Amino acid sequence: MYTVAALYHFTRFDDPAALKGPLAAVCCGNEVMGTLLLAREGINGTIAGSRAGIDAALAHIRTLPGCADLEWKESTASVPPFNRMKVRLKREIVTMGQPDVDPTAAVGRYVAPEDWNALIAAPDVAVIDTRNDYEVAIGTFDGAIDPQTKSFGEFPAWWEANKDRFHNKRIAMFCTGGIRCEKSTNFLIGQGVEEVYHLKGGILKYLEEVPKDDSTWDGECFVFDARVSVGHGLEEGPHVLCYACRRPLLPEDRARPEYEEGVSCHQCADETSDADKARFRERQKQIALSKARGENHVGPKV
Repeated sequence: MYTVAALYHFTRFDDPAALKGPLAAVCCGNEVMGTLLLAREGINGTIAGSRAGIDAALAHIRTLPGCADLEWKESTASVPPFNRMKVRLKREIVTMGQPDVDPTAAVGRYVAPEDWNALIAAPDVAVIDTRNDYEVAIGTFDGAIDPQTKSFGEFPAWWEANKDRFHNKRIAMFCTGGIRCEKSTNFLIGQGVEEVYHLKGGILKYLEEVPKDDSTWDGECFVFDARVSVGHGLEEGPHVLCYACRRPLLPEDRARPEYEEGVSCHQCADETSDADKARFRERQKQIALSKARGENHVGPKV
């Protein structure tokens, strides 16, 4: 089994580029794979590897400026969730495109997983799912509002267009691991919303800690690795990924006529041109050839 660690931490990095090389060296030296993003506002990502490898990577991250109290969420995977290690420099560790948003200044009130059900059941609480539309499609909390955004950067415009719906409402927000809510709750506070809450640890912590019989979660939770989805107890879900559009599929979706491995599915068959599909087929051919040779089609990248 592989240990998977999902983490983020908002802190000030004066020189993120200087942190990249040593971080990549520790991860690669301990056979840890995944993606870590570095920006002036902090670090974000998911990594996987052996228990010892993950411990070494986390120990290094905790030595970075302001990261001594780093928190992370762990789960397991039966197959390697990633096939290479990437450490990338970004403008934001989660892209919202709002330069005035600062989670280190103020965020919504954290709600522990065991207290979440009672909060969202209150009649004066509006529950908003801050994730992308394809994530919401495979699972969300009962009664949650889906903004139908294709990227997190669309959320501020959605709020501006819909804010009158939430007059005299308390707002409860949630996302996969909590990072988007750090920004979205700060954004709403800046917009004058007085009572804003968010699920501490995100959906992953809720599914880990709240018994299935007590849960108000319906479906699976999309994750950005080879597992594609997880359910209660963070057990691996049934979904696979369409590698043409990166949307999740159920096993039965692969029996549909629009599905061609690596080329199209019923969700994207009409979204790409014949030229796109030809490129995807060539890519899939190269993947198959690499697999037949026992090689990893995607090479190492740090």
